[in-house]
Amino acid sequence: MAIMEGIDWSECPLVEVKPGVQSGAPVLRGTRMPVDAIVDNFDYGVSTAEIANQFEIPPEQVEAILTYAKSHRVAHSL
Repeated sequence: MAIMEGIDWSECPLVEVKPGVQSGAPVLRGTRMPVDAIVDNFDYGVSTAEIANQFEIPPEQVEAILTYAKSHRVAHSL
């Protein structure tokens, strides 16, 4: 059985989920920026400064998303 890691974004004030935005994927509040893209890029080795520049969002928001993600990872059985 495989284990898939996910992040519970439900308590993060920087994140919102709207059915009509990015197919209901969690996004940075007030944007269409999927927060999983931030985390995936960081996990792949991209620096927070590069992520902020690439997606045109403040570095502080990138840091806050990554900090939240680290403390809210949950494992799901597939």
